[in-house]
Amino acid sequence: MIRVLVAKPGLDGHDRGAKVIARALRDAGMEVIYTGLHQTPEQIADAALQEDVQVVAISVLSGAHPTLVPRIVNLVRQNGQEDVLILLGGIIPEQDVPAMLDAGVAAVFGPGTDTRDIIAYITEHLPAA
Repeated sequence: MIRVLVAKPGLDGHDRGAKVIARALRDAGMEVIYTGLHQTPEQIADAALQEDVQVVAISVLSGAHPTLVPRIVNLVRQNGQEDVLILLGGIIPEQDVPAMLDAGVAAVFGPGTDTRDIIAYITEHLPAA
């Protein structure tokens, strides 16, 4: 079973989208762990390690992604989780997408993305177990 950590870093107080994604992934047969609001990069990386997830799905609406996301990616990788697929969703300006991909995010999904597309991306891009 695919294990996914859905994470809300920083000061974002709105998690409807994260909960919609979590529910869709669960309904697709994945095990989903939701960190809740206001998580630090360290808390997210620790949860990814403790829960032994294959995917970290980060949701950011606050505009803090240029700071938070690279830190999360680096911490996850420092924990030895080189094969964890890291995804980003939320309000990410188009001009910021290349920097997020360069930071180690596998894909960026904006508002209105069909949840089936996210599910398909995860199942197609996970390393073979």
